[in-house]
Amino acid sequence: MTEAPLPRIVVVTGTDTDVGKTVVTAAVVAAAQATGLRVTAYKPTQTGVAPGEPGDMAEVERLTGATTSEGVRLRAPMAPRPAAGLEGATLPTLAEHVGAVTGLAARTDLVVVEGAGGLLVELTEAAETLADLTACLPDAGVLIVARSALGTLNHTMLTREALAHRGIPQLGVVIGAWPDEPGIIETTNRDYIAGLPEGLLGAIPLGAPRSSADAFRASAPTWLPGMATRLAQRRGTP
Repeated sequence: MTEAPLPRIVVVTGTDTDVGKTVVTAAVVAAAQATGLRVTAYKPTQTGVAPGEPGDMAEVERLTGATTSEGVRLRAPMAPRPAAGLEGATLPTLAEHVGAVTGLAARTDLVVVEGAGGLLVELTEAAETLADLTACLPDAGVLIVARSALGTLNHTMLTREALAHRGIPQLGVVIGAWPDEPGIIETTNRDYIAGLPEGLLGAIPLGAPRSSADAFRASAPTWLPGMATRLAQRRGTP
């Protein structure tokens, strides 16, 4: 696994929907806090949540105490463009997302950006994706959240290939929900991912989101051992 310094902006994407992006985002935030970094989180598009209801960033706040923000919120639990179309909403432009993230980066040591769905889900009316957003951000890299179960290797490799094709730095893979009793499929998948050039940064226990905030913050650094060195390097980088 590479040990390059962590960029100022960590973009969290998933190999699919419901793979654990939010809990991984929270764990990265908590691990960064444990090193003394000033950290915040941003979600460009939150779907499936009505105004006033807690969304993914509220969960990150609950688990970590960090401040967070959203670009736009849509009611329908689906991809951003069709969700916006259903309610006649206007999606933020790519430039607006870039401005929001770079503004946060200017005031903190680390920004964790949680995507919606997978890497190529469209975030804007111009059909721009999380990959396009990452490519426009200075000092950014992508962390991939993957499943532990059957099918994850193909989805992980497809996501890695899409990032490599665009020249976007890859930070490594986190398994978003590691079972209490893994079988041979889960353990061999984990071993395979650990052997990738970017490596396995860690695995989040299946029940982690049910933890108290104090327990979550205390445990998060141990779940992400592959982040420890790079977080320490980030703390020493102006």
